[in-house]
Amino acid sequence: MHTDTERCVRAVQSKDARFDGWFFTAVLTTRIYCRPSCPVVPPKPGNMTFYPSAAACQQAGFRACKRCRPDTSPGSPEWNQRADLVARAMRLIADGTVDREGVPGLAARLGYSTRQIERQLLAELGAGPLALARAQRAQTARLLIETTALPMAEIAFAAGFSSIRTFNDTVRDVFALSPTELRNRRPKTTVLTPGTLTLRLPFRAPLNPDNLFGHLAATAVPGAEEWRAGAYRRTLRLPYGHGIASLTPKSDHIACRLTLSDLRDLPVAISRCRRMLDLDADPVAVDDQLRTDPVLAPLIDKAPGRRVPRTVDEAEFAVRAVLGQQVSTAAARTHAARLVTTHGEPVDDPEGGLTHLFPSAESLAALDPESLAMPQTRRRTFTTLVAQLADGSLHLGVESDWAETRAQLLALPGFGPWTVDAIAMRALGDPDAFLPTDLGVRRAAKELGLPSTPAALTARAAAWRPWRAYAVQYLWATDSHPINFLPA
Repeated sequence: MHTDTERCVRAVQSKDARFDGWFFTAVLTTRIYCRPSCPVVPPKPGNMTFYPSAAACQQAGFRACKRCRPDTSPGSPEWNQRADLVARAMRLIADGTVDREGVPGLAARLGYSTRQIERQLLAELGAGPLALARAQRAQTARLLIETTALPMAEIAFAAGFSSIRTFNDTVRDVFALSPTELRNRRPKTTVLTPGTLTLRLPFRAPLNPDNLFGHLAATAVPGAEEWRAGAYRRTLRLPYGHGIASLTPKSDHIACRLTLSDLRDLPVAISRCRRMLDLDADPVAVDDQLRTDPVLAPLIDKAPGRRVPRTVDEAEFAVRAVLGQQVSTAAARTHAARLVTTHGEPVDDPEGGLTHLFPSAESLAALDPESLAMPQTRRRTFTTLVAQLADGSLHLGVESDWAETRAQLLALPGFGPWTVDAIAMRALGDPDAFLPTDLGVRRAAKELGLPSTPAALTARAAAWRPWRAYAVQYLWATDSHPINFLPA
């Protein structure tokens, strides 16, 4: 979008927050870059130039605006609605892969050469993987400076910098302030809780929290997840340790409290929470497309901005999808809770009732199949899945190719279209995944006068593409039944 100068200028002049994260405005006279909704008086069009990423702005020598804080914009919707190389690379960079494994590790996960990845990222985003990771490190550093009392040296290494000098130079380059000056700008009313980080997760309005948090609360696995005092809380398995996230919906942001065993996991924890809540979606684009169907239009007008509730751990969701085959939500939660209690790693939670991490695929692959209280056929499905996840022959991650992973899942015993599309929608993040055999979808379709047979409903839903996963959320909202699970 950043190449459409006229459209970008209109968005800046109208201070349209819907475009925050889609592009960034760099002001040639001040050498500052802003989000489109920056509250300052818009510069003259001739003084504006546009970039597709904050990293590209920084690489061109611009510093972040102190008023609108463009580095805290919602992420571009592009990376969660596409499955091409650039989108998959961006999801991996947000998940901290470059900081942990370097650009060669990023390339190995995607199956391309480092040169190919650098060339494609530079062509589309104006910055290579190192520059994009550097921009993310700068934002992590800013969060730690403003929300903790940690010494700067600890913040530097927690944010992923290799040296304190690099940390100091990057903060000055990006924010035009030293780390100490940045901390001194923190509001005096800020309350710091040792070991806990309090953040605001931005999103594009509108956001309807009912289906999002309602679904997460209804399917929460005791011990690993809970709904407490208006917040969805869960344990997180992270690259360097574990954490607990507490997420509370507010009118203009999601209040996020993170307790981490290792602060190096901060950017990964934020990325996974944002992904779980689908906060980088563009609800206006989604709703405008679905509203063209006269049957869906009243549902959207009544409660716009529904999101797809996703997951913080793709392998975990796949296991839970198998546990939920042919049983009710309550029974699925019971099965999962037993696994959590028996095979999950214990965690301390002084603020609530969380007790364990969801067990890893390796620990589940090692358990005795006879100990599983489920039919023989589903037991075989379960053990095959966890064995392949544990040995790496099946990998589910943010970088997964949606079509290729679907084919792999369908080849597993006991995996049918419902299970595969549920995983595609909630774990892989495919915005066009559709569940025509789901009981709730079929009930809603019948109630609304839509075709209720899977084949006919799929044909009708072709007009909803590429947002059929969001259409499912609107259909589910018309039915009062608890979340049901159909055969695989």
